[in-house]
Amino acid sequence: MENPNVQPKMKKTKEIVLRAIEDLRPYLHNDGGDMELVEITKDNKVIVKLLGACQTCSVSSVTMKAGLEENLKILAPEITAVEALQY
Repeated sequence: MENPNVQPKMKKTKEIVLRAIEDLRPYLHNDGGDMELVEITKDNKVIVKLLGACQTCSVSSVTMKAGLEENLKILAPEITAVEALQY
């Protein structure tokens, strides 16, 4: 039997992730970039897509780790990591 609490918890986690990305977005836009959520995996890894200038920026990994991942680990401790799609 499926646990009825799993879906609401994942929805809440997704809301937290989307809000954290929104909070970071003005800084990304200032440098001509953006970020979007691709998925949250079953093992609670957040996968994002870097857009615009963020795709080629040498400090985008720092932004993801310091700006997004560390914030998410406080707001949603179940998040294990944040990774960007590689192109």
